[in-house]
Amino acid sequence: MGFHSESFAAIGCLNQVTVAGARVLPVAVAIAKREIAALDDACSRFRHDSELARVNRTRGGAVSPLLLEALEVSLAAARATDGLVDPTVGTSLNALGYDRDFDVVVRLGARPGFDVRPATGWRSVQLDHVTGTVALPRGAELDLGATTKAFAADRIANAVHAATGSPVLVSLGGDIAVAGTSPAGGWPVLVTDDSRAGAAEGQVVALHQGGLATSSTTVRRWRAGRTEVHHIVDPRTGASAEACWRTVSVAAPTCVEANTAATAAVVLGPQALRWLEQRRLPARLVRLDGTVATTGGWPAALPEDTQARHSSKSAAAGAMQS
Repeated sequence: MGFHSESFAAIGCLNQVTVAGARVLPVAVAIAKREIAALDDACSRFRHDSELARVNRTRGGAVSPLLLEALEVSLAAARATDGLVDPTVGTSLNALGYDRDFDVVVRLGARPGFDVRPATGWRSVQLDHVTGTVALPRGAELDLGATTKAFAADRIANAVHAATGSPVLVSLGGDIAVAGTSPAGGWPVLVTDDSRAGAAEGQVVALHQGGLATSSTTVRRWRAGRTEVHHIVDPRTGASAEACWRTVSVAAPTCVEANTAATAAVVLGPQALRWLEQRRLPARLVRLDGTVATTGGWPAALPEDTQARHSSKSAAAGAMQS
């Protein structure tokens, strides 16, 4: 029985589902599209009709179980990183000019300038699990971009495996989660700066379980005044994180944990290597000059890896955090 994949565009990125057996694939894709649509309805910062947009406008209120879980995940990521990954950076991103879908931000061209507004802080978000409500302080605005896509990848992989029994790999714009017994030798994954590229260079690794995610400072960039900014914000300052790493790729027990660590590493800059080693996380960090550092037993690159090309037959490709 061979493996079969289908790709589709949604939530501003290319998504892919791979399973064992052609008959399983339509079921898996339907599950993926349903989960993505539900998460978009709940968590989009740019859709006026989403639950999150309503919470940001009204500073809280009753939320669905799905948004409540997504908020719990985002706050757990903040707790695990001591606030390096913080869901209250929505105000910071708006001040930098990232206040609508990224394609629209780019299409509008350079902004005359920007403001720097530190995050209000994740501890200021109040969740009541009994009543299913959330409360935000004045001036706070939530953005769940550092965790929600990875959260969706984990949910989809587990749901597909539970429904079909098939091993599965899910890639949502490069946020990758797997479930079930992996193929012999593991799932081949191309770790690259930008999974949207048609012929991307990178390193091929084997993923056996859990998740893998890549955060990048090179893809989602725009001009504001005379400055070029990017979407990974240091919550402590409200500014784009200092450009130390071009990309950071991390493997972890879940895609959420992988993306959380990759984002935190970008924010940490030069301190990221020690932080990742302390947590024994396998990671690949690419400096601005293209040189590579690794931690936690990340596999050494083979000579041919540097010339690897993403093709329709490869399992997935790592990409930027969105």
